[in-house]
Amino acid sequence: MSGMDPFEITVDELLLRPWQADDAAAVFRACQDPDIQRWTTVPRPYEWHHAVGFVTDYTDRAWSKGTGAPMGVFDATTGVLLGSMGLKLDLPAGEAEIGYWTVPEARGHGVATRAGRALARWAVDGLGIRRLVWRATIGNHASRLAARRIGFQIEGVQRARLRAPGGGFVDGWVGSLLAGDVLSSTPTWLTPGSPAARQAATFTGGQPRLALPAGGPAGSLRPMSPHDASVRLATLQDPQTVRWASAPVSGYTEEQLAAGDQAAQRLWLLGNGAQFAVADEDDECVGLAGLGIYTARQLPDTAEIGFSIAPHARNRGFATAALRAMAEWGIDALGLVRIVWRARVGNEASRRVAEKAGFTYEGIARTAWQQRDEYRDVWVASFVATDRR
Repeated sequence: MSGMDPFEITVDELLLRPWQADDAAAVFRACQDPDIQRWTTVPRPYEWHHAVGFVTDYTDRAWSKGTGAPMGVFDATTGVLLGSMGLKLDLPAGEAEIGYWTVPEARGHGVATRAGRALARWAVDGLGIRRLVWRATIGNHASRLAARRIGFQIEGVQRARLRAPGGGFVDGWVGSLLAGDVLSSTPTWLTPGSPAARQAATFTGGQPRLALPAGGPAGSLRPMSPHDASVRLATLQDPQTVRWASAPVSGYTEEQLAAGDQAAQRLWLLGNGAQFAVADEDDECVGLAGLGIYTARQLPDTAEIGFSIAPHARNRGFATAALRAMAEWGIDALGLVRIVWRARVGNEASRRVAEKAGFTYEGIARTAWQQRDEYRDVWVASFVATDRR
């Protein structure tokens, strides 16, 4: 395969250029960042010889053989390193894959988006690339948001596709960009402050602990832990829970509980919602609460909420407090404008909880909820952004 002549791209105040030997020190410093080590394939630990080899041997070989275009992103005025932006090329097939990272100080300023658009345009127009691919480990919402702002269409999740830092393989998102897909500006629904941007920032980090609101029982919503297993199992096996909830069935097992834990972890990584343990003032689990975003319906500003309180903790205000805390978090942190509560018609206790938590009853949705093998009529109530006040 014939090589390519190295080139530079200047866009706004950014300079994209091939790596040079003098860049080793800046690359070495950047790749000590925990997020770069977590989400990219850089060696761990990242040592000096890795940086030197990357900006010399690897870069020279990729350009000379035409297999890649590794470039640094710099401040065009000061020359300070802002990030990395490169392509892996399969020119005979007309395909390429893009990869990027930014240094901590440059994040939140659109560096990856602007540099990515410039490199994508060059790949499509200058090299004739017909399909540009982006991949990232699920959970890397910052990279996913930048890819969407560049113009990539997210195609889905590929199972066990990407190498894990500690060995083995993990699931990863994949997206593609074709000629004409590169965006010239960021769509409104992806701009800073949009639900998509706020959810990317929230779900990239760890699941938070939410304090229950004042005026009710002391406690919090926190990530579930193995210590909660016995209470959770008792809650899901409780006849009243089985009667009204959609998922639990009589005889709920520890194996199903473990599967639920994995599903909860994946829910957070995908940015589709969160499952919490409701904890009392001693941090002991007294129930479960969850929020799921309507991603399948392309409504990133709408979610549905649910809860189950352990039999021994009922009638103490935990359900109302948990519902309110989760609704306020959804509005404030996730940018949601509408949060839906639904319950099978007749579940008076759940309806009282929703109304005390600030939800407004809207009516009955007929045959709108599948409870095991039957479709049921459900009550519907909502909590909207203006209710936050």
